[in-house]
Amino acid sequence: MNLQAKFALYNAITKIAIILVLGSIILLSLETISSNHLDARLKKKRLKVIENLNDNEINSLIKNNHSFTDYNILKEEFIVLTAIPNTGNIDTTIFFKTDRREIEGDIEIYRILNDQFEFRNKRYKLELGETMTAMDSIKTTVRFYMLIVLVIALLITLITDYAFTNLILKPFYKIIDQKINKVNDPTHYNYANIPTNTNDFRILDNSINSLMRKIANLFLLEKQFIANVSHELLTPISILSSRLENMLASEDLPLAHENKIFASLKTLNRLKVIINSLLLISKVENEQYLKTDDIYIKQELDDIYEDLEDRIIDKEIIYTNTVNENFFLTGNKGLIHTLLINIINNSIKYNIKGGKITISDHINQKMYVLSIIDTGIGMEKDSASDAFKRFERKNNNTEEGFGLGLAIVNSIAKFHQLNIKIQSEKDKGTEIEIEFPIS
Repeated sequence: MNLQAKFALYNAITKIAIILVLGSIILLSLETISSNHLDARLKKKRLKVIENLNDNEINSLIKNNHSFTDYNILKEEFIVLTAIPNTGNIDTTIFFKTDRREIEGDIEIYRILNDQFEFRNKRYKLELGETMTAMDSIKTTVRFYMLIVLVIALLITLITDYAFTNLILKPFYKIIDQKINKVNDPTHYNYANIPTNTNDFRILDNSINSLMRKIANLFLLEKQFIANVSHELLTPISILSSRLENMLASEDLPLAHENKIFASLKTLNRLKVIINSLLLISKVENEQYLKTDDIYIKQELDDIYEDLEDRIIDKEIIYTNTVNENFFLTGNKGLIHTLLINIINNSIKYNIKGGKITISDHINQKMYVLSIIDTGIGMEKDSASDAFKRFERKNNNTEEGFGLGLAIVNSIAKFHQLNIKIQSEKDKGTEIEIEFPIS
């Protein structure tokens, strides 16, 4: 999970938690708020009722000591005015209660205001009731709209947070992309700072620039070291080889000495091949080759067959080339030739006498796939993953080789952004697939 996703997830969790807490508090307090609102309405109605007691009809009923009851047609409100004995101290405290009342056979739950007052030296008890159905309806409506508002607020905050974190982290991703992911050669590194107002990203940018300067210096030192070492090693090897060859030209050289000199020359030749192979790998990995040639794979395979035809015939191998696609890529022709010839050379070297080598191709998901299959001695399945490592030889110890052929192949493939897959089974053969991206 990337940093932006973590920020967005953290903001989402915290905001959901805050909204849930606030929503719970509001929902829990809604009952109290509704009751207080309803009580305030009943107090206002109480004042109006007391102010209108001079009405002739109600006044006459009070004079006759009758109880006065009034309710609206929907039975949502009622007024009960009752005369009470004029004894003791009057209780002027207004209190509220929630109770069930029956009006014309219908039982409803009401919020009821209870009050006592004096009018014309007489005491009366006033009850004002308002049904709770209206309040419940208000609470349901408030809950519904509150939920909608909370959800909309949550979505808006999440979207704005995501956009804000994307804006804040944009320089960070630019630094990662331009200063790390797209850097293949330290010598061509761009040291220009990425524009940002965040000090942390400036520190990161400057730190990467400083690190790349060190890497570039080490890279140049390595290239110089490889060139010097290869020159210094190959020169004495050539001198020794020349001297040994001159010694072999002597007519009075004993046979035993001649055999030892041949063995020494063979060892020097092996050492020369190893140095040249390592030098080639180093140059490829350091991208010291140009990729400007148009390379036709089918033509390269035909040229390689001409070079290896004698070895194929000598080992009585059935060589089948069914490549149909006229695929070409832009790269280094010499390196691609080396890649293909090393693979086919291994298919010959580790094949059985009278075996088979089959080369085919196909297009698969914007990839040109070249497949080289042999019926050779193969290798253990768990050893196939190490086949591209340097000095790893797990085929046949009796064969001459240094374990550098497939290492060279792997370096050249990475240099050209190719993907190589290998499948092998002991005593059944090996299949190598090379995937070329189609531009």
